[in-house]
Amino acid sequence: MIKDPTGLNESNELTMTKKEKLLQQINEAFAKNNTEFIIKHVTDDISWTAVGDFTVEGKEALNKALKSMQSEEPYHLEIKNIITHGYSAAVDGLMKSADGKTYAFCDIYSFEGFTDPKITEMTSYVIEIKE
Repeated sequence: MIKDPTGLNESNELTMTKKEKLLQQINEAFAKNNTEFIIKHVTDDISWTAVGDFTVEGKEALNKALKSMQSEEPYHLEIKNIITHGYSAAVDGLMKSADGKTYAFCDIYSFEGFTDPKITEMTSYVIEIKE
């Protein structure tokens, strides 16, 4: 769920663009281990870099990486911002695992296509929050 900084509308879904809605769904799919949804919305030559950790190239490698990250329980997801401009976008927020670990993240996306946008590149910055 996206937090509305004004506090007036907890779910900005009525004002979200198609691309913003897709990014919300992609992040929800990651939190819920729905790799099929993510794979459906990326190009064959997708590149995903988790800065300081790994880079995967191609849809098959992405699918394998996502499956290796799956948890038994879904993550609790809190999206703070979704920002889009042309073929680029960014999403930041928090994910909390069932074992209580909290991660702050910021994902940068590149797209191709407007009517049926597909993700061509993702760069992820993830930091475990120590409480």
